[in-house]
Amino acid sequence: MRPLEGVRVLDFSTLVPGPLATLLLVDAGADVIKVERPGRGDEMRSYEPKAGPDSIGFALLNRGKRSITLDLKVPDAVERLMPLLRTTDVLVEQYRPGVMDRFGLGYKALAAINPGLIYCSITGYGQTGPKAKAAGHDLNFVADSGMLSLAAGADGAPVLPAVQVGDIGGGAYPAVVNILLALLERNRSGKGCHLDIAMAENLFAFQYWALGSAVAEGQGPRPGGELLTGGSPRYQIYRTADGRFIAAAPLEDKFWETFCTIIGLPEDLRDDGRDPAATLQAVAAAIASRDAAHWRAAFAGKDVCCSIVSTMQDAMADDHFTARGLFARGLVVEDGRTVPAVPTPIAASLRVDKADAGYPALGEANHLLDPPS
Repeated sequence: MRPLEGVRVLDFSTLVPGPLATLLLVDAGADVIKVERPGRGDEMRSYEPKAGPDSIGFALLNRGKRSITLDLKVPDAVERLMPLLRTTDVLVEQYRPGVMDRFGLGYKALAAINPGLIYCSITGYGQTGPKAKAAGHDLNFVADSGMLSLAAGADGAPVLPAVQVGDIGGGAYPAVVNILLALLERNRSGKGCHLDIAMAENLFAFQYWALGSAVAEGQGPRPGGELLTGGSPRYQIYRTADGRFIAAAPLEDKFWETFCTIIGLPEDLRDDGRDPAATLQAVAAAIASRDAAHWRAAFAGKDVCCSIVSTMQDAMADDHFTARGLFARGLVVEDGRTVPAVPTPIAASLRVDKADAGYPALGEANHLLDPPS
């Protein structure tokens, strides 16, 4: 049995934060029932690129779940959901504060009929505070938390994040951590609780060093000026002769000395504390003199903490990830193709892989709303 076998989750969330959180719960054995709007369903279904009638993104994030459709605004919505609400262990929602209360599905109302319910609300700014009801997306959360200011381009402007760190690192993952802690607490007390997951504030943990700098020095880290933001030649991205890039992170002296020897950096520039800009310029020139294949071979088997920057296709074909079976699990999409499933961070020893799992068609489990009398 998997750790969450027998745990029922009612998922009212859409797009990324909640669906990714409940995907992790699926992989740990939970039965996740997704509540969607009639006709359209989760907005993610309509995104591009498609995998049949739905987007590949929806398919990847909702593997192994079931779907019911219900208009939460109709008078009998709560009554139709009641059999599920009474037997649900975990409820996940990501409406703005107050919306579920207006539907009659707020925490206090549901705790009265299901005291053991763990009710997880994922929002941008939390259930309270001046910004509680403000609209926002991932970019707003990383901007408000100070994270966006830490990475800047050549012109000094912040760089768009390549991943949804607010939705995932600030929303989905903290939601799962707190749901599991709440389940443990319920085992002792028998009581459920309301979890207030605020994506923007959960990003501060990622910036512990920046927070420390702001407190200790009275100012935040400078983009392009600190050890991990581009101020050191030991933590940089360098362009190769063929237009590819090397992610170089030989921070410790033992790695740095080996790195300098391999690239042929002159002795007088190896003390990067004297003139970091001059050392960085010399390292960049050395790396730019040869192509990526040369550097891959030169760094192979050496402790230098250097990587050739991979494309997604490169990464999926990487021998290391292939050997660990990272993309071995399959997801069957609407047109019958099997594509690699999202490799969730649930340890293999805690999950039982379902070969070629699918994702739910809109409303395919509506029979759950009208159980036999």
